[in-house]
Amino acid sequence: MTHTSDLLQLLQERGFIHQCTDANGLRHAMGTPVTAYLGFDATADSLHVGHLQGLMLMRWLQRAGHRPMLLIGGATTRIGDPSFRDTSRPVLDAAAIDANSAGIRRAFMRYLGPGVTVVDNAEWLDGLGYLDFLGKVGRHFSVNRMLTFDAIRSRLDHSLSFLEFGYTLLQAYDFVELARRHGCTLQIGGADQWANIINGIDLGRRSAGVDLYGLTMPLLATSDGKKMGKSADGAVWLNSDRLAPYGFWQFWRNVDDRDVERFLALFTELPMDEVRRLGALQGAELNEAKIVLANEATRLAHGQDALDAAQRAAAAAFGGADRGDMPTHAIDAARRGAGVTLAELAVEAGLAVSRGAARRLAAGGGLRLDGVAAMDADIPLAGDRAEWVLSAGRKQHVRIVVAAGEPEIF
Repeated sequence: MTHTSDLLQLLQERGFIHQCTDANGLRHAMGTPVTAYLGFDATADSLHVGHLQGLMLMRWLQRAGHRPMLLIGGATTRIGDPSFRDTSRPVLDAAAIDANSAGIRRAFMRYLGPGVTVVDNAEWLDGLGYLDFLGKVGRHFSVNRMLTFDAIRSRLDHSLSFLEFGYTLLQAYDFVELARRHGCTLQIGGADQWANIINGIDLGRRSAGVDLYGLTMPLLATSDGKKMGKSADGAVWLNSDRLAPYGFWQFWRNVDDRDVERFLALFTELPMDEVRRLGALQGAELNEAKIVLANEATRLAHGQDALDAAQRAAAAAFGGADRGDMPTHAIDAARRGAGVTLAELAVEAGLAVSRGAARRLAAGGGLRLDGVAAMDADIPLAGDRAEWVLSAGRKQHVRIVVAAGEPEIF
């Protein structure tokens, strides 16, 4: 594939495009390589699968010869984007922002390569005086118009601080600075970023006379209405120190049947003919398509070695093979002797969000120890053995082992 207009058609076919500010202009601009940026505020030390759509879109841009760029909001993290939020985000200190930025960089570089350009908006925002900012940016915006944006209006019934109100201006300034410093002319974002992107394009035209473009992606939810990136046990993280590759593999293996074809198009690089063939499978055969999805997504996120280990762990869970690659939760012998309960273990191992949830799971026959239903989650882990397999449903399994020292998940 070249960096020509064929790319926009491919992105549309695979489900990446929600809106584009000037499709014809962008198609013409893409006749030569363009620099595109995707921005993240440093609110966590890893991205999750809700961010994966943007990373995959950037991979397609890169494959077509364009230049992807990561912008980390080291400065704007201290404010927080109010878009479609009912409350303000918690304020993080500098150490937390630095640690989170490092985790985001790792995830981004795994998908785009170590040579990708990474910038932090603290480079230009930290030293920008308030009066300078008003002169450079504020004079180009109408408060009346800003109040018409859905992202702003949705907060007016709650509490919207002046600090948060100014966030969209800072993001607009980011776009113009990236154009000036790096020749960046395209911003990628979720559908909820449309107003912020428009403001950046307007500021670029008014203050610098440059033509900028914006492309937004659909806000994804699973077919059962859940926000993409979330599961019953929390976020599905991309960094392996937050979620083991086997847990990541399980997430994709367990997706709703209705989501398989859509997710294959978005989160793998399989040709669309193969995506459609796999998506058309029915019944038990569709499980094979889910395994392809899990394999491809895990390989991209964690590499071939981690995928191999995840596959061995899956074989151990479903077929009685070597359990060495299965997610493991260790407890010490003293705790086992004191009578740690299955409910406690289920919570600690990530199989249930609370002891009450573990009890409900057990009552419905979904909590199993070594394949046998445990109808009472409050029974203690008994016996002098060194290993058990604790399962939630048919698809989540954790090896429980007795080890010296403090308990840990690894």
